[in-house]
Amino acid sequence: MRLGVGIGWRHEIDLSVAGLPGVDWVEVVAENLDPGNLPDSLTRLRERGTPVLPHAVSLSLGGADPLDTARVEHLAAVAAALDAPLVSDHVCFVRAGGLDSGHLMPLPRTRAALDVLVDNVTLAQSMLDQPLALENIAALLEWPGAELDEARFLAELTDRTGCLLIVDVANLYANARNLGTDPERFLDELPLERVAYVHVGGGVEEDGVYHDTHAHPVPPAVLELLRELRSRTEPPGVLLERDDHYPTDTELAAELAAIRAAVGW
Repeated sequence: MRLGVGIGWRHEIDLSVAGLPGVDWVEVVAENLDPGNLPDSLTRLRERGTPVLPHAVSLSLGGADPLDTARVEHLAAVAAALDAPLVSDHVCFVRAGGLDSGHLMPLPRTRAALDVLVDNVTLAQSMLDQPLALENIAALLEWPGAELDEARFLAELTDRTGCLLIVDVANLYANARNLGTDPERFLDELPLERVAYVHVGGGVEEDGVYHDTHAHPVPPAVLELLRELRSRTEPPGVLLERDDHYPTDTELAAELAAIRAAVGW
């Protein structure tokens, strides 16, 4: 499925998104939508043929608690309302012991944690009519006792579940800055044939820590990682994420054009 270049649809920039040149598709945060009462601007995008892909943030597929199937049912309803070709979430957990972190938390990369993730993903897939893609996250810590590196962890996940992957190159950059990981090695080892699309976003360094904010311009180094990925494979789509401190339409259009240039489209 070829998507092209897209942007994250947000209520604050809905009119901007509709008027930006070169937007082939959009991604929406599933939890922000009522499938029975979609925003008019989103409905108009669908009516003109723009694919809209729901992206969940709360399934907690890596959590040891039982999967909250009501959240999966909501994602399925949003996908049906949007006639979406694909749905997604993250390789993470957000809840444990009755508490909600309010943040995407990294998983221990152990085989026991992988087993839990596989079981939850398999259950979620049984409730969804669309393929499920899962995204690598930015993390400020790594759990001790890792038995697999991140690329191998994701490769085994795809082997065992058939899920697709979203490669967030901004998250790869953040992890390289904060954890000393090697993003090019990650790209070399990842099963790139399983990539559904790519995320690109901005961030900022504060007190020696790089924060993947989605509220700042995309750094040149993130675009360089996108070019590195493109040198290995042609991804079906690339999406610009912007969640706060929204710039002018001209600046958004320039970032989309830079992404398109980086992948040679």
